[in-house]
Amino acid sequence: MSSETHNISVYSEIGKLKSVLLHCPGEEVENIVPDYLRRLLFDEIIYLEQARREHNQFADILRNEGVEVIYLTDLMAEILINPDIRREFLKELMVEGKAVTEGLQEAILEYLDDFSPKELISKCIAGIKQEDLKHIKPKELGDMVKNAYPFYLDPIPNLYFQRDPFAAIGRGISLNVMANETRNRETLFAKYIFNYHPGFKNIPRWYNRDKTHPIEGGDILVLSEKVLAIGISDRTSPVAVERLAYNLLSSREPIDTVLAFDIPKTRAYMHLDTVFTMVDYDQFTIFPGIEDPLDVYSITRGEKNQLKIKYEHKDLSHVLKEYLKLPAVNLIRCGDGDPIAASREQWSDGSNTLAVSPGKVVCYNRNIVTNNALRKNHIEVLEFDSYELSRGRGGPRCMSMPLYRESI
Repeated sequence: MSSETHNISVYSEIGKLKSVLLHCPGEEVENIVPDYLRRLLFDEIIYLEQARREHNQFADILRNEGVEVIYLTDLMAEILINPDIRREFLKELMVEGKAVTEGLQEAILEYLDDFSPKELISKCIAGIKQEDLKHIKPKELGDMVKNAYPFYLDPIPNLYFQRDPFAAIGRGISLNVMANETRNRETLFAKYIFNYHPGFKNIPRWYNRDKTHPIEGGDILVLSEKVLAIGISDRTSPVAVERLAYNLLSSREPIDTVLAFDIPKTRAYMHLDTVFTMVDYDQFTIFPGIEDPLDVYSITRGEKNQLKIKYEHKDLSHVLKEYLKLPAVNLIRCGDGDPIAASREQWSDGSNTLAVSPGKVVCYNRNIVTNNALRKNHIEVLEFDSYELSRGRGGPRCMSMPLYRESI
């Protein structure tokens, strides 16, 4: 197993990106069928070959910018060399995937027994079909009853959105609780990486996956070394925001303010970063549809180890100026002010930019109007193809988890 140390250090959204975690889509997206789209949280079927071409373009852009690209499957394969960890992981994966009967578990373990660590992790992500298991020795009623559903273990097709299962904040992480049961197995991979990989030792956790209230990484934006923004969204609970804030503000981290953005609870705006991202020291992309209903709350340290929570009555620009200590803030609107273009391009993640350094961002090439608006505001835009990846309703920021950014 590689013992190379991968320090976590993320104190901004725009500091030069040095290291990032990705997952290139695999067989799991080919196991999405129309009858189970909603169950797996997809709106459309994805063509894998093209999706992989696009994802490789994305990774190449990052490498060309000097970013170390680390793949989730490589880290997991290094961990699963250890037979004890392998068995522990598989037992937990089966339980969380509701494959709980004794006969089924024995059949799955037997089927996977000869897989290499790399093959094993790919198969766990792809899902285990009924046709994969030749025979289940029935030991319980659940082993005997016929079931028309084609999988014993569901595929995990949302895993190419690496932003959500955990979030790097400062020198620690939030190991998240996903809002939908379908996605909760995704956080198992991060749990095992941060428990067992020698490259990630003693990383503090500001939140953990054993908690009761959901929070997802797409709602977490590190605006500066002092300010964290978290969306209260369709996928993130205000209870989780407050608990994460308490743990973080009670630590030795320099972050002293958490701004909670209460955004509309709809699938189109499922996370804060689908409607708002940071592209430069004083510039942000925003979907104009959230501006009027947006409420912002500031959370700071109070007296006697309590939190101080305040409703911010000013508009978003003034709140950002105040807490980021900026003379002015420029909000670059998705669609460049055209409501039709804004709605269309927000659907394909026009506001979901990934900054590789201040004023330089990676974007889908399909969002022409918004990308040109960024360029008009002196933002350098690096584009890649987006025919298939965008069908999953997530953009470049959604697909990446920065592990290390230079301080700014």
